[in-house]
Amino acid sequence: MSRPVPAVPIAELNARAEHVKLLDVQLLSDNWYVLRKVSFSLRRRDGQWQTLSREAYDRGNGAALLLFDPRRGTVVLTRQFRLPAFLNGCADGLLVEACAGLLDGDDPETCIRREAQEETGYRVRQPRKVFEAYMSPGSVTEKLHFFIAEYEPQDRVRAGGGLVNEGEDIEVIEMPLAEALAGIAGGAIQDGKTIMLLQHVALQQQFAIV
Repeated sequence: MSRPVPAVPIAELNARAEHVKLLDVQLLSDNWYVLRKVSFSLRRRDGQWQTLSREAYDRGNGAALLLFDPRRGTVVLTRQFRLPAFLNGCADGLLVEACAGLLDGDDPETCIRREAQEETGYRVRQPRKVFEAYMSPGSVTEKLHFFIAEYEPQDRVRAGGGLVNEGEDIEVIEMPLAEALAGIAGGAIQDGKTIMLLQHVALQQQFAIV
């Protein structure tokens, strides 16, 4: 199981910026990933200091990849069960997503090559990093590294489906980019990282810079 990066010492964090001072960090849970309660003082824009307390969930950083075939206008996505989505209104808990995973100590490119083969079965030839983003900065520390890679049908070298010992049961889906974009508008695709990558490719196609 992936583990998050160890917490940076309070003194080191406090040396980074003058407008925030960490006061205390409490470990609330270390069962799956790490949940901490952090007390800190924040200097507001009017110069006044305000003491606050927030929880931060640390699951490590990750990478996401959209496989795109510009010749056929298709993308490779996955479908799998996501418990938090199921708990929050997704009727069957199945989300359509771009392949992604936690870094597990690897650099982002190595990670996404590994995850693509495990999840989709496709060998990634030339991944291109397009941006980084904090996905839920109000409560989760995770930063994702986003990649695009072209593929051809012969690049599928295994079945994919994920790792059974990690509880993965992943369906591999190939569809036209236009259908995926329509799926965003129609609610069939609701995963944030996937929407970002699909729209990025759509914009690049529009301006003919892929």
